[in-house]
Amino acid sequence: MPGLPAFCLRPRDLRRGAVLTLAFLAAVATGALTGCWDQEDGAAAAEIRTDLPASGAPRAAGTADRDAVARAAAEAVAEGKSGKKAAQEVVSRSGDRWGTVYDQGEYAAFTEGLDGHWTGVGVWAGRAHDGVIKVDKVQPGSPAARAGLRAGDRLLSVDGHAVTGLAVTDVVALLRGTAGTPVVLNLSRDGADLTETVRREQLRTEPVTVRQRPDGVTVIKVTSFTRGSGERVKDAVRAAPAGAGVMLDLRGNPGGLVTEAVTAASAFLDGGLVATYDVRGEQRVLYAAPGGDTTRPLVALVDGGTMSAAELVTGALQDRGRAVAVGSRTFGKGSVQMPTELPDGSVAELTVGTYRTPAGRSLDGDGITPDVPAGERAEERAVTVLGGLGVGP
Repeated sequence: MPGLPAFCLRPRDLRRGAVLTLAFLAAVATGALTGCWDQEDGAAAAEIRTDLPASGAPRAAGTADRDAVARAAAEAVAEGKSGKKAAQEVVSRSGDRWGTVYDQGEYAAFTEGLDGHWTGVGVWAGRAHDGVIKVDKVQPGSPAARAGLRAGDRLLSVDGHAVTGLAVTDVVALLRGTAGTPVVLNLSRDGADLTETVRREQLRTEPVTVRQRPDGVTVIKVTSFTRGSGERVKDAVRAAPAGAGVMLDLRGNPGGLVTEAVTAASAFLDGGLVATYDVRGEQRVLYAAPGGDTTRPLVALVDGGTMSAAELVTGALQDRGRAVAVGSRTFGKGSVQMPTELPDGSVAELTVGTYRTPAGRSLDGDGITPDVPAGERAEERAVTVLGGLGVGP
């Protein structure tokens, strides 16, 4: 199994050392990510210690006891049963909304997604409170897109396996596989049942794209914080015309590697605090690197799909007075998870705390309220805001 990613906004904890993840939502792409650190870069962005509190430390309500989870997995393995399934049952009973258990293959696919590539069909799936699995997003040009799948389609089964009620990670595992192999999807759309057979492909997503508006404003769209995305944001800021305003578009960004999020925030900050987070009551901090552009007018575009590591960036820029947030309220995923490797090699990610913005705001469940509310015409509203900041004729 590949090494566990270090800080993904769901900070995680292996007894070999601290590993953090700031996860995105329960809508996991069929090859997406959640927010994690790169192990080799984490120490530069945060004070990470390996002397974590003992497992007997107090647990917050709605979290799973990692010892109980590990014990259930060990007992199941000793009886020849699935350790992952037993562990997941304990997590589910605990009320830990964001806790989940990955088998080795799922975790390998998860870490692959952090590099921005994966093998799948190009569908992002989310689970509703009633257990219904729906298509949240379809990647343009993917097998799913060519087959006509749409956001909002209800996914009923994958290769004959009913998916209603399954954890999203289990649905993702069914959708994944070897490139070139077929997968049969049964769906429901507007009351009609559909069946589509698609072939899995090696897919890649471009996490950062840059375009220049006719009015000179540079729009930096970040779809996820995969490896290398933070430096791409910095490169885009450096390449922007002198004096021109920037829109940092984080709409629909589900999160990603926290080290990359901190690097992206550093493009607009000259050091200082980005966020704090706690692990079983013990506080840790994330700092921006010095030398960012602190004078260029900046707007952060956000919406209900802005999550986790993307909310961390927005909250830091907003609290530090560096950006005006325009759009709609963000998702509100600010809890901290840490991983524990189980006896059968699977990995349980369990909630251990929350993170806060520089002003001390906890975003978990509440999200970020934009400074300037805007709907479908958010970009036009952002241009007006930049005009008020001295950009434009």
